[in-house]
Amino acid sequence: MTALAKVLSDSGVITWRNVMNVRRNPEWLLGATLFPIMFVLMFAYVFGGAIGGPGGDSVEYREFLIAGIFAQTVAFNSSYTVIGFANDLQKGIIDRFRSLPISRFAVIVGRTTADQVLSVVVLVVMSACGLLIGWRIRGSFLDAVLGYLMILLFAFALSWVGAYIGLITPSVEVANSVGLIWMFPLTFISSAFVPQESLPGVLGTIADWNPFTAAVNATRDLFGNVSPAGWPPPSGWPAENAALYAIVSSVAIIAIFAPLATARYRRVASK
Repeated sequence: MTALAKVLSDSGVITWRNVMNVRRNPEWLLGATLFPIMFVLMFAYVFGGAIGGPGGDSVEYREFLIAGIFAQTVAFNSSYTVIGFANDLQKGIIDRFRSLPISRFAVIVGRTTADQVLSVVVLVVMSACGLLIGWRIRGSFLDAVLGYLMILLFAFALSWVGAYIGLITPSVEVANSVGLIWMFPLTFISSAFVPQESLPGVLGTIADWNPFTAAVNATRDLFGNVSPAGWPPPSGWPAENAALYAIVSSVAIIAIFAPLATARYRRVASK
């Protein structure tokens, strides 16, 4: 067996093990779907009238909203990567992996891939929820597929950030907090819920160049979901090249955090 084939085979085993953990702990899946559904209902029916503003109606805002909720949901799912690694470290599972003839890189790939499976399941649930409140995909079937792949690529990139954070946190309790704290500025200083042009000063600049904003804008474009009437259209290079910037940003995040997470895992596993 070649080195690559061994990594893929070992990764598949670890992925299956982590997916089975979700099956045995259905509260993880419940938490991953319940909170996004609550966000959809709150922003669509509680805050939507105020945020939509003059010239926009509730249906337009709901279609604008869903891509942001999709991206936020898969981004927050990276916290399960953080907690998963912290939990394996605390329970000594990493020590058991170290004693097995498996690729160390496969342990991390298996964890991040399992979280992608969770993201796919959650996106199916969220899509059904979106359809129920009036969201529709206005683009072609191919564009819709590309939109979902864009979200999953960004989710995969963030899972590597989660893997690194999970491997440096000292306990599951710390991981529960650290795994979510950095998500709030990432997802809320963006175009997920409001147009980025509405954010003042430096916050607007951060939102413009936030990779999360690019992933959301690119997904909206592919779904054919436009901004409500009267809202300023996104402007600037990141907005005009949202798909390219989202892909480049995702690849850059993986290129930075995959080696960091792998190196940290080797350090932890060698103790």
